[in-house]
Amino acid sequence: MPGVPAPGTVTDVSQPFEFPVVPRYAEIDQQGVVFNGHYLTWFDEAATAFFDHLGISYAELNAAGCDLQVVHTELDYSAPVRWRDAVRVLVTSVATGTTSLALGFEAWRRGATDDAERIAVTGRTVYVVVSTTDWTKREIPAELRTALTSVAAQSLPTGGTVTS
Repeated sequence: MPGVPAPGTVTDVSQPFEFPVVPRYAEIDQQGVVFNGHYLTWFDEAATAFFDHLGISYAELNAAGCDLQVVHTELDYSAPVRWRDAVRVLVTSVATGTTSLALGFEAWRRGATDDAERIAVTGRTVYVVVSTTDWTKREIPAELRTALTSVAAQSLPTGGTVTS
């Protein structure tokens, strides 16, 4: 797949992974802001891109008999995101257990008239590795553990306002 690193190839890990999003008209609710449920979709898309960035092939995980199931997710809202705002979702690994892992997310927004970028939403999702045949828990595969460990020292910005 063009643009996707080879499995096991970890690209630059000095900063949290960044996934750009431009809110679509269909994602805007009656109040003129992104409907809350869409952040879960954005974070899921960012997680998939994050695994690609780390050189982890989801298809190869499945072929090896592993799947990832979401078992917990949480979101905290700080500021609204509006149609056509520039949004970037930052992702990093925040915990790695024997059979589970957690990713942290931050959605930062900049509106057309804003001079500063603001934190809009923070989140955390916990995944459990399961067998593709019987859905029982499995240990995190070595290549996934190695990739997650390589970015474990990263931290997401603490929130607030940044200027750039």
